[in-house]
Amino acid sequence: MAKNRKVIITCAITGAIHTPSMSPYLPVTPDQIADAAIGAADAGAAIVHLHARRPEDGRPSQDPALFRQILPKIKDSSDVVINLTTGGAVTMGVEERLQSVLALSPEVASLNMGSMNFGLYEMLNRYENFKHEWERPYLANSDDGIFRNTFGDIAYILESCGGNGTRFEIECYDIGHLYTAAHFFDRGLIKAPFFIQSVFGLRGGIGNHIEDVMQMKRTADRLFGNDYLWSVLGAGRAQIPIATVSAAIGGNVRVGLEDSLWDAPGKLAESNAVQVRRIRTIIEALALEIATPAEARAMLQLKGSDQVGF
Repeated sequence: MAKNRKVIITCAITGAIHTPSMSPYLPVTPDQIADAAIGAADAGAAIVHLHARRPEDGRPSQDPALFRQILPKIKDSSDVVINLTTGGAVTMGVEERLQSVLALSPEVASLNMGSMNFGLYEMLNRYENFKHEWERPYLANSDDGIFRNTFGDIAYILESCGGNGTRFEIECYDIGHLYTAAHFFDRGLIKAPFFIQSVFGLRGGIGNHIEDVMQMKRTADRLFGNDYLWSVLGAGRAQIPIATVSAAIGGNVRVGLEDSLWDAPGKLAESNAVQVRRIRTIIEALALEIATPAEARAMLQLKGSDQVGF
């Protein structure tokens, strides 16, 4: 009898989309972020995707010193795979965004496959009061900014990390980003098996309709065949429905407070672990199994936690 397929759950703990005023449950300090990652791992996440924030006001930060306060605590408490961002925030240049990955050499890092409009300004219609002075202009100015990821930027990140064994969560916000990934695969800068994370429902990228999901999957299958593993994240209310579709049709899933603050309509998620447990329940109801960190390492051919720089 064939073994059940394993589904990798990634949990994105805290990111650069939401600001601290949007939820009291959003992790901000290094200890909060580490504890949230450990909780997500205990709930079933095989990979945790991490950003850092300035503890005094929650502003996104790529300071390696902050990550050094987070990562050892997670590593000492869990075997979970740690995935660091190279996306940082839309306000950062590529050198700033890459500094922590170069300093800490994680098993996995995120990598965006194209420059794009990245509209967060509509969140101003949902929130009236902000705790910190940076939050409102950060959101408002996103209507006139570009999240820069040029071909040169992408090549620079791939080449800079080529010698440290870090592999990538390749984030694709639209169909063209899949073709960009294929371009770098053809150039030999992306190595199989690679991990495609298709992103749905962020303003400036592909939508969150089921046809958008299926188009992404069909295109990736045609371009990459057996050379890749597919995962999805849905922004906001689309998080669990899109993850469910992915699990049902052969993919992997990403949840977490970076992508959605919600547990149910009108109900904030009180932790990242809540979202992991919810999607785990669905995966297991589909008669599938969640991948352990060791199984995710084998599936993605990662270098192992003994080869990182922290």
